[in-house]
Amino acid sequence: MGDMRGRLKKGLPTVKAFNQAWTGRKAKQVQKTLNNLKLTILCSFVTVLVLRGTLGGSSFYSPTQDLQQLHENLEDAALKETRRILEEKEMEEEEEELEADPNVPYSLGPEIKDWNEQRAIWLSKYPHMAKTANGNDRFLLVTGSQPKPCDNPVGDHYLLKSVKNKIDYCRLHDIEIFYNMAHLDQEMAGYWSKLPLIRKLMLAHPEVEWIWWMDSDAMFTDMVFELPIEKYKEYNLVVHGYKEQIYNKKSWVGLNTGSSLFRNCQWTLDLLDAWAPMGPKGAVRLEAGKVLTETLTGRPEFEADDQSALIYLLITQSELWSKKVFLEESYYLHGYWVSIVDLYEEVMEKYHPGYGDHRWPFVTHFVGCKPCGSYGDYAVERCLNQMERAFNFADNQVLEIYGFQHRSLETAKVKRTRDDTADPLDLHPQHLSG
Repeated sequence: MGDMRGRLKKGLPTVKAFNQAWTGRKAKQVQKTLNNLKLTILCSFVTVLVLRGTLGGSSFYSPTQDLQQLHENLEDAALKETRRILEEKEMEEEEEELEADPNVPYSLGPEIKDWNEQRAIWLSKYPHMAKTANGNDRFLLVTGSQPKPCDNPVGDHYLLKSVKNKIDYCRLHDIEIFYNMAHLDQEMAGYWSKLPLIRKLMLAHPEVEWIWWMDSDAMFTDMVFELPIEKYKEYNLVVHGYKEQIYNKKSWVGLNTGSSLFRNCQWTLDLLDAWAPMGPKGAVRLEAGKVLTETLTGRPEFEADDQSALIYLLITQSELWSKKVFLEESYYLHGYWVSIVDLYEEVMEKYHPGYGDHRWPFVTHFVGCKPCGSYGDYAVERCLNQMERAFNFADNQVLEIYGFQHRSLETAKVKRTRDDTADPLDLHPQHLSG
C-alpha cells in the first residue's frame, strides 16, 4: 500500500507543472487561432483588393480604407444575419398562433358593467392606495415599443433616450411608469396595441385614477409643467384636439391620441369596447378604413387607425361620448415637432419652463418620423437630428439641478454651469455651527 501511494504521489504532476503544461497548450491554441484569424483577414483583404481592381480599376484606396471597409462589411453581414434569424423566429411564432374566427365579433375581454362599483369596494378596503404620498390622484404613464430590434439600429438608441426622458418627468412629478414591449393581442397590433394594454392596466391597477398613454416618439420638453387635473374632474378622456375641426369639419386630424389621459372608470371600459371592433388586423381593419375615409375629411385610403376611429365615434355617437371628452388646446399635450423644434433657442432666450404652451412646449411629438422603422413621412436624418435637439432641450432642465447643461442642443456633451461647493444645501455657517 505504501509503495502504491508513493508511485501515485510520484506520478501526479505538481500544480506548477500542471499550470505550465496548460499554459503551453493554451498558448499554442491562442497562437493557432491568431494565425487562422490573420489568414482569414489576409484572404478577405486580398479578395477586396481583387474585387476593387476588377470592378473599379479607376479608383484607388489605401490599405487602411480597404480594411475599414472590410470591417464595415463584416458588421453589416452580422447585423443582417441577426435580423434574419429574429424575423424567421417571429414568423414561426406568428404561424403558431390561431387565426381569429371572422364570424365571432371581436372583444377585448369579458364584458364588465359594474367596474365603478367593483373599484369602489376595492378602494374602501385599501384606502391608503387611492392617493399618492402628496395626496394627489395616482397616475400611471404608459408607453412602449416593438418587441424586436429597430430596422435602423440608431432607432434603438433614440427609443432609450425617449424612455429616459419620460422616466425623468415621472420621477420629478411622482408618477409611476409602465413600459410595454409585448403584443398582448396579436389582432390589435400596430396603431391599436394601446387599447388592450390600457384595459389590462385599468383592471390590474384599481388604485390608479388616470392611465396616461404616450407614444414612444413623443418627449416631454417642459419638465416643470404639471397637468391642470382639477380642470378635468367632470371628464373621462383628455386629448389634444379642436371642437371646430372634429364636429364641424369632420377632419381626420382634428385630435391626436399620441398623448392622452384615460380615467379608470366604467365609461372608459365602454368606450374601449365600442372602439376596438374596428381594430382587428386583416379584412375587418381594411373595411373599417374604407368607412373612415368616406366619413372623415381629408383622410387617405388606408386601413383603420385608432385616431380616426375615435373621431368617428365622437361624430356618429356624439350623445354617448362627447360630453365626457375634453379636447385640450390651451397647452401642448401634443405638440407637432415641425413647428416647435427650430424655435427652442428663441424659447430659451425669452421664457422659462412651466408654461406648457408655445412659450415652452409641454410635449414635442415626432409625428411622421419613424426612427425605428425603414419608412416615414420625413427623412430619417432630419428626424434624428431634431429628436436629439428635443431630448437635449428637455435634458438641460434635469441637468441644471446638478450644475450642468449641454454645450448646445446638437450635442450630448455637457459643460459645467456652476462650481461645486462645501455648502451644497446652501446652509450658512452659523446654521452649521449651531
